[in-house]
Amino acid sequence: MPENGSMKSSIDPFETIESAQNFVTLLAEAASQARQELAMDVQRESSLRESRRLDALRIALYSVDKLEAHMNRSGRILNDLRTLRRLLFQERGTIPTIRSSVPERLAREAVHPEDIRTGKTENSQAA
Repeated sequence: MPENGSMKSSIDPFETIESAQNFVTLLAEAASQARQELAMDVQRESSLRESRRLDALRIALYSVDKLEAHMNRSGRILNDLRTLRRLLFQERGTIPTIRSSVPERLAREAVHPEDIRTGKTENSQAA
């Protein structure tokens, strides 16, 4: 297998935040569908009698509920990361030359933790 990456003919499904977000969305939809099916199974089994099968269905339903909640939460986190990436790399249509000045500006405006403790910030020095 070559080490130069020429064997990478398939696309990595997590190469971008957007592709990971699509995967998480599909998984959340599948979990939601499984939750609905399990809820119907639990309802059907509970009308018959208490059984180990009913207990197993309830545990499965609980686990799928947790999975669905985690996937929805993960989708929101990925959306936040996408927004932060856009802000950091200024992907929202600003001029590309501005990007190179951002680290310099941040370095100039940085406040040292000792300055915060002693109250020496740019605003207090200007006064």
